[in-house]
Amino acid sequence: MRITEAAQRLGTSPRMLRYRDLLGLLPPVRATTPAPGRAPSGPARGHRRFGDDEVAAVSHALRIEQRYDISPAALAFGLKVLTEPGVRADVAELGRRLGRIAPPPARALDFEQERARRLLRLPSGRTFGRPAPGGRPAPGRRPTPGGRPAPGGRPAPPPGG
Repeated sequence: MRITEAAQRLGTSPRMLRYRDLLGLLPPVRATTPAPGRAPSGPARGHRRFGDDEVAAVSHALRIEQRYDISPAALAFGLKVLTEPGVRADVAELGRRLGRIAPPPARALDFEQERARRLLRLPSGRTFGRPAPGGRPAPGRRPTPGGRPAPGGRPAPPPGG
């Protein structure tokens, strides 16, 4: 169907459908018919054909706009946020600065290390698996024959046993 028929079916105007097309709120053009008096050569010009899928997409967009009381331009920007990572990141940063979006969670490993430090009451500058300053084992841990502390402070088993 032509744009005039689609507009009547949707209860809107052909001009509004063209505006939605400029905003990217219509599915890509499937087919066009040449305008009267023109040859069908060159780039796709002419009358856009609307099928049931295009009409359904516009109808869905109209319902979203009414439900959330937004303009077609706002809906188009929402789609841009969802589809373009750079825009999404910028909008998320704004949301964090305004306090409407929680800051990103800390890395899981950082959280687990901090939790383990609190449980063991280690100074926050220490890392696991490294000897304390001065090359000594952590308190309560005995060195193994290879110079590394045994897990849990237990003496290392004798070599070969």
